[in-house]
Amino acid sequence: MTIDSAAFERYRRSPNTRTTLPRLFLGTGIVLFFWAATTVAVLVGGTYAFFAWQPAAAAPSGMQGFLASPLGTLTALVSFAGIWIGLWVAMRWVHGERLPALLGNSRRISWSGFLKGLIAVLITSFISEILLYLLQPQIARGPIGLASWLVFVIPIAALTLLQTSSEEMLFRGYLLRGLASRFKSPFIWALLPALLFTSLHWSASSSAAINACVLASIAAFALLLTLVVYATGNLGAALGAHLGNNLTGFLLISHQESYNSFALFNARPIEGPGWATSDAVLIALIGIACSLLTIVLLLHPRSPLRVAAELPDQASST
Repeated sequence: MTIDSAAFERYRRSPNTRTTLPRLFLGTGIVLFFWAATTVAVLVGGTYAFFAWQPAAAAPSGMQGFLASPLGTLTALVSFAGIWIGLWVAMRWVHGERLPALLGNSRRISWSGFLKGLIAVLITSFISEILLYLLQPQIARGPIGLASWLVFVIPIAALTLLQTSSEEMLFRGYLLRGLASRFKSPFIWALLPALLFTSLHWSASSSAAINACVLASIAAFALLLTLVVYATGNLGAALGAHLGNNLTGFLLISHQESYNSFALFNARPIEGPGWATSDAVLIALIGIACSLLTIVLLLHPRSPLRVAAELPDQASST
C-alpha cells in the first residue's frame, strides 16, 4: 500500500512567502489567545447560568457538577469557536492568506473524502465498542431520554463539528502546512503537531497506566489523520474521521464521565478507578488496531472507501 505524495507536495508548497517560522509562532500564539479568551468567556457565562437556574442542584456539586452537566458539555464545545476566530485573524493579518487555504489544494472541503472518513471511523468505532464491551461488559442506559436525545442530536452534532473541525484546521491545517512548507522531514511537520494534539488529551484524574493507553490511542488516531491529509492534500477525510470518532462518544456510547450528558449509553469511565495495567494495555491495543484498520479502509487500493488525492484536474469536482 503506497501513497503518492503529489497532492501533498502541492499542498505544502501553497503557503506564501509570509509563512515564516516567526510568523507561524506568532500566529499560533494568536490562536491560543483567542481559544483561551473564548473558553474563559463561555465558562463564565455558562457557570453563571448553571448556578442561577438550578442553585439547589449546583450547590453540592460545584464547578465539577457544572462541567459534567448538559450545559457544561455545550459550553465546552462552544469554546472551540475561539480556534476558528484565532485562525482567521492569523491567516488574514499575519500571513496575508484567506482561511480556506488551509482546507486543501482546491481551498474547499473534499466532501467525498469527508463522507468516506466519517463512514470508515463509524465502522471501526463499532468494532472498537464491541471489543471494549468484551473487555468490560459494563454498560448502562444514559440519563437522557430518547425524546430529548432526538431534540439535541442535531445541535450536538453541529457543535461537535465545530470542535473537531477547529482542531483539524489548527493541527492538520495551520501547523502541519506551515511546518511542511519550511521543513522536509516528517519528524517535524507531522510529528510535532501530532504530539501537541496528543498531549491535550492528558487527564490529571487518570492513573499513569490509563493516561499512557489513552495517549497511545490518540497518537495512533493522529497518525491516521495525518496520513489521509498526506494522501489527499485536503482536510476533508480527516474532518470526517474526527467527527465520526467524537460523535460516537458524545451521542452513542460515552466512556468519559464528564461528557456523557447526551450519550444514549454510558460505559465504564476510562478515567475512573479500578482499571488494571493489563486493561490499559488492551485498551491501547484496541485503539491502535482500530486506527490501523481505518487507515486500511481509507487508503487500501481495493477499499470502497479509498480516498482520492486532490490533483489540479480534480479541484473543480471536490
